[in-house]
Amino acid sequence: MKALIETANKRAERVFLVGVEIKSAGRAAAGDLLDELAELARSAGAEVAGRGIQKLETPAPATFIGSGKAAEWAAWCRNNAVDTVIFDDELSPAQSRNLEKIFAGKVLDRTSLILDIFAQRARSREGKLQIELAQLQHLLPRLTRFWGHLSRQAGGIGMRGGEGESQLESDRRKVQERIDRISTDLDAVRRRRATQRAGRKRSHWPLASIVGYTNAGKSTLLNALTGAGVMARDILFATLDPTTRRLKLPTNQNVLLTDTVGFIRKLPHGLVEAFKATLEEVVQADLLLHVVDVSHPNAPQQITAVNAVLDEIGAGAKPVLMILNKMDRLSGNGSISALVEQFPHAIEVSAKTGAGIPHLLAEIGAQLRPRREFLQLRIPHERAALIARLHQVGQIVERRYHGRSASFKARLPPRFHAEFAPFIQDR
Repeated sequence: MKALIETANKRAERVFLVGVEIKSAGRAAAGDLLDELAELARSAGAEVAGRGIQKLETPAPATFIGSGKAAEWAAWCRNNAVDTVIFDDELSPAQSRNLEKIFAGKVLDRTSLILDIFAQRARSREGKLQIELAQLQHLLPRLTRFWGHLSRQAGGIGMRGGEGESQLESDRRKVQERIDRISTDLDAVRRRRATQRAGRKRSHWPLASIVGYTNAGKSTLLNALTGAGVMARDILFATLDPTTRRLKLPTNQNVLLTDTVGFIRKLPHGLVEAFKATLEEVVQADLLLHVVDVSHPNAPQQITAVNAVLDEIGAGAKPVLMILNKMDRLSGNGSISALVEQFPHAIEVSAKTGAGIPHLLAEIGAQLRPRREFLQLRIPHERAALIARLHQVGQIVERRYHGRSASFKARLPPRFHAEFAPFIQDR
């Protein structure tokens, strides 16, 4: 798919944004979504030249916004040197073709824009494969827009399509073959991730996944908790590739913490499907840390959007710890009173300043606390290695040192019972 921003251009691509206000939604919702679309366009490197909202009962089948409004905005775009028109809703292949004729230029929809941003940000081979798969699946039904002819190929030996196969048919076949190859590669990725998860289960370390709306501060939180050093920027979809790090809690418990791709309203279904290899980390998690940007005016709608994606991937019933992030951006607590009332057990933090992090760690420990035995142990001082081991795997409640031994009251996971059995004291 042709990138939204050509690297050869010396100026930012000028775009015009189009939203539709459906009778049942209201202008405020359409305006908020266009604000977010503008953020997406700027994240892709574009300059927003203008925007428009069309009020409709239902979208027009041929042009989505109606031919009259399309012609009016096409004239405005010509007079204001607009390069690309971006619609906030997904367009059908026919609508895209008709609109490109009217605007005499490039027309994209929200899905195409998000896919373009993902293509720019993907770094790992896995991420690039997932993006390419989503792009090709989006492109396949739209191939006719790239062809103004149906020239026939010559037949003969080696021409798989045979005599009379059109160029369009040949391209569709090649795209489908590439989709099949990428799907096979991603199946291998899923098997590898399953093997990695099996290895983690043998270590008995629980898995927590950070989820949330894009730009809610997920990567910043991962850095604050684990020192991971992943990129954290104030842009939409700053990071796509998942990062997993070990987190050692104050209770001496080890947790694997994974940062995942951010969600967004109207997230393309094809993108969710393509990223299933990555999002399986969310499905397999023991606890979801749902990060919310409390400074954003649409925080409640963002929470709803994240929950919708979690339901779509089969993680809607997972235990969730709500984290109200970016408290440092608030001048008072009044703006989050509704969220606090809705989620009374949520943790208020600032991943940027570190405020609230100790409370968050304690709550993660409480949520992921394994079943532990309360034991009284008496260990000779010469068994220093075993005493060190106790501090490593157990939660020490009380310790006392005697002449030749030390007494401990500790909580230990059952799997370590045999290791310390010779030193257990009767209560």
